[in-house]
Amino acid sequence: MIKEYVENICKKAKEAFFELAKADEKRINDVLLELAELIDKKREAIKQENLKDMKNGEQNNLSSALLDRLLLNDRRIDSMIESLQMLVSLRSPVGEVIDGWVLENALKIEKVRVPIGVVGIIYESRPNVTIDAASLCLKSSNCAVLRGGKEAVNSNRILSELIKEALRVNGLSEHCIGFIDKTDREGVLHLAKADKYIDVIVPRGGEGLIKFVSQNATVSVIKHDKGLCHTFIDKDADLDKALNIAYNAKVQRPGVCNAMETLLVHKDIAGAFLPEFYVLSKRAKVELRGCRRTLEILKDIKKATEDDWNREYLDLILSIKIVDDLEEAIEHINKYGSSHSEAIVTENYSNAEDFLNRVDASCVYVNASTRFTDGGVFGMGAEIGISTNKLHARGPVGLKELTTYKYKIRGSGQIRK
Repeated sequence: MIKEYVENICKKAKEAFFELAKADEKRINDVLLELAELIDKKREAIKQENLKDMKNGEQNNLSSALLDRLLLNDRRIDSMIESLQMLVSLRSPVGEVIDGWVLENALKIEKVRVPIGVVGIIYESRPNVTIDAASLCLKSSNCAVLRGGKEAVNSNRILSELIKEALRVNGLSEHCIGFIDKTDREGVLHLAKADKYIDVIVPRGGEGLIKFVSQNATVSVIKHDKGLCHTFIDKDADLDKALNIAYNAKVQRPGVCNAMETLLVHKDIAGAFLPEFYVLSKRAKVELRGCRRTLEILKDIKKATEDDWNREYLDLILSIKIVDDLEEAIEHINKYGSSHSEAIVTENYSNAEDFLNRVDASCVYVNASTRFTDGGVFGMGAEIGISTNKLHARGPVGLKELTTYKYKIRGSGQIRK
């Protein structure tokens, strides 16, 4: 029953994709502008549906960080509208000539950006992903099949209805964006195996979801893996700068994938840095867990275990390790990190460049918070996720990352001899 339901949505999205190919960028922009107006017009209804999800989340004992991810208030609704407006201002990458040349026999060859096709997107908690994913796919002339988490089912449902209305108003098939309105894991399995209709799957959520999709998919996967992000405070760090960056990376919004989960501190600066950071953390109610050397400085915090170095807390919890040097910091990050976002705070140019070159992550920072890893912040309009893959996309997945390419060859009667 569920298999047929999912396959039918995917099939209709594939059929709609070939129709969407006829639409020019202006019509797609009109859809996005219409959607922005509908979201603004229906914001009270959106908040009412979101309130249902928030109440259910509280009853199901979701953590404060996960409830924060789930919340849609006026500021976040405004952010969705601004994201749509920014996308309209950007140029679609579809049709861009990446390269071109002429052979000796006068064959003209062009390498051209084209949409991927139908993108399956599986996500948890954050209902704004519904708008980000749908709008990015449409702007890059892709169709999408969305499957949100059960935590946000009411919010996702009303947002998907507004997307379909915006498509209909502008003469495009409402099936350009399919929405799987069933939240059990079986629906995820069938979407991940719908390779007859789906061209790529983007899972974003908890480690369990990513693992399940990666192990079961017969469709290519662009992973939005866990965000186990580190900040390393080098011995040559500016102390005030280090305190501000580390505090922001952990506290500003702890329940998102680009928040810091492990703090690494050089042994030569630990005695000066950690007591001041402790005061800030205690004020923000951050639970600290430290290595043996950290506990010698901060005596009333919990001891970190091996499991803590592997944990994405998504909460006001932070593990701390004192390291001997830059080499140990890089080794720790490359061993435990998830290839998401990593940062060094230092005034030493050589150490900064060494960190940038040797840390294995999609986004690597010097003297800045990992919280900046975001497609909207990067000027990409929005993102479908942060890819921790090395192929075909890495880092924020925006418009260009939702395209592939084809070769267009123009001749005048040439035959191969």
